[in-house]
Amino acid sequence: MAAEVLELTGNAARDNKKTRIIPRHLQLAIRNDEALNKLLGGVTIAQGGVLSNIQAVLLPKKTDKVKP
Repeated sequence: MAAEVLELTGNAARDNKKTRIIPRHLQLAIRNDEALNKLLGGVTIAQGGVLSNIQAVLLPKKTDKVKP
């Protein structure tokens, strides 16, 4: 389990173009994985921040424009 968390955390760090793992990367890795989120749902990670959650209705509508 530790290896899986470390792998996902490393991937989150790489996605953010960082070489060091910080608590924010740990938070992103855990909350984006369904099984880990369920297991660690009640855990607070210091300096982890929160995940942004934008409702779909607030996003701009995609329009299909046909170019002649």
